[in-house]
Amino acid sequence: MSKIHATAVVDETAKLGDDVEIGAYAIIEGNVEIGAGTVVRPHALIRRYTIMGEGNYVDSFASLGGEPQDYKFDPNEVSYLRIGDKNIFREGVTISRATGTGEATVVGNGTYWMANSHAGHNVTVCDNVIAVNCCAIAGHSTIGRGTILPANGAIHQFVWIGEKVMFQGGACSSGHVPPYVIMGMRLNTAIGLNLIGLRRSPEITKEDIRQIKEAFAITYRSGLSRAKSLEKMDACTDWGEAASKFRDFVHKAIAAEKPFNRGLVTYREP
Repeated sequence: MSKIHATAVVDETAKLGDDVEIGAYAIIEGNVEIGAGTVVRPHALIRRYTIMGEGNYVDSFASLGGEPQDYKFDPNEVSYLRIGDKNIFREGVTISRATGTGEATVVGNGTYWMANSHAGHNVTVCDNVIAVNCCAIAGHSTIGRGTILPANGAIHQFVWIGEKVMFQGGACSSGHVPPYVIMGMRLNTAIGLNLIGLRRSPEITKEDIRQIKEAFAITYRSGLSRAKSLEKMDACTDWGEAASKFRDFVHKAIAAEKPFNRGLVTYREP
């Protein structure tokens, strides 16, 4: 049975799973679905068309599913914020629903959103991402699995961030960021590979790391043009899944068409 504080406002059309807890003065708007075991703390706001899985935690003053900060958005559109399971949204987190009828902003499973972090409309955030305090993710961006986003930093609209990327505090990117790299504080600049993160990952082997280093070197240290570096990577037919993800990401970023033609971030020795 759900536990709803007497001062909470829950629309009669909202669907609450078993053992959902709604704190004092929280507001749950209409056409919301909240999965079992989710906790919504006092003064939190879950806006209409938000669909949330099980075991989530929404802290005070978070606002999930608000209207997009987008001039072209029509308030009469039915669009969504879709959230998976076991995510944590700390104080003041804001995530917008999508622009476009039937479209969705998507958050995966096991993400952690620190205080005052934000994701805009039509963003996709994959599993196990960490958004550090005051990080801002602009619309139509995609954040890969296991990435750690910057405190007081920003991701530009229409940008793709690969998996297991590590951002330094205050870092920003308006270009596509390949998997496994560390992004430095200089705009659009990778400073190396996230080797600590790779070594800690149970799914990444020593051979994977060797191949990822080879892919990174071909892309950023060989002096080859993008076309030539891709030819050289394509010739590495023995690469496993991890290094192949790096190569495939570079292919996709270079071939991207408007409005996703943001280019690949550069590299600079730290």
